[in-house]
Amino acid sequence: MDLKINKEDLEKALKRKDVKPEAKKEEMPQISREEEIGFHKGCLNTLAAERNELFKMIQTVEAIMQAHLKRLEELGVKIQAEK
Repeated sequence: MDLKINKEDLEKALKRKDVKPEAKKEEMPQISREEEIGFHKGCLNTLAAERNELFKMIQTVEAIMQAHLKRLEELGVKIQAEK
C-alpha cells in the first residue's frame, strides 16, 4: 500500500482508502485535547527512538560494507560506486 503522508491533515492522510465509509466500524470516541497531545508526543518519542535505531543499523551496515571493500581492494579488485 502506497501511503502518502499529508502533514496538513494527519487524520485524512492516515485513513485507509480501501475501506468503504459504510463498512467502517462506529466512530472513534472523542478524547480530550490533553490526551491527544499526549498521544502525539508519545508517537513522536517512539518514532524518534526507532529512527535512532535505524541510523545505528545503517552505520553498522556501512562499516561492514567498507570492510569488504577494503579487503577486495587488498586483493586487487577495483570497485566503482554506482551512480
